[in-house]
Amino acid sequence: MATIQELVGRWRLVSSSGCDEFMKKLGVGMALRRMQDLARPDCIIDFDGKTLTIKSENSLRTAQFSCKLGESFEENTADGRRTQTVCIFINGTLIQRQKWEGNESTITRKLEDGKLVEKYVFNDVTCTVIYEKVE
Repeated sequence: MATIQELVGRWRLVSSSGCDEFMKKLGVGMALRRMQDLARPDCIIDFDGKTLTIKSENSLRTAQFSCKLGESFEENTADGRRTQTVCIFINGTLIQRQKWEGNESTITRKLEDGKLVEKYVFNDVTCTVIYEKVE
């Protein structure tokens, strides 16, 4: 089982599946979905023992948030939602729960075979994104 420190670093996207359907379910417009398809983001995770920072960085833009584990905070998502979000780390998995306007989505991040696997779940739709460590 991974520690949160093993998630720290820069991760480069190698594959994704179900993301267009996931974004469509969230109500993201076609133009933003197409831009996201073309972007090859890096995921940068930092944890200093108190504050968790997750950054998604590509040639088009950068989205970032910082929080303390277990404490709710207001997140402005890359797709324009304003959510109440909380991040926790349990059994080797970083779990990010987002709530807005009566909706809830979950993002999990964990190591599988040395790769960072992110799963986004909203209602009945799942998006899976896989990264390899570059730093």
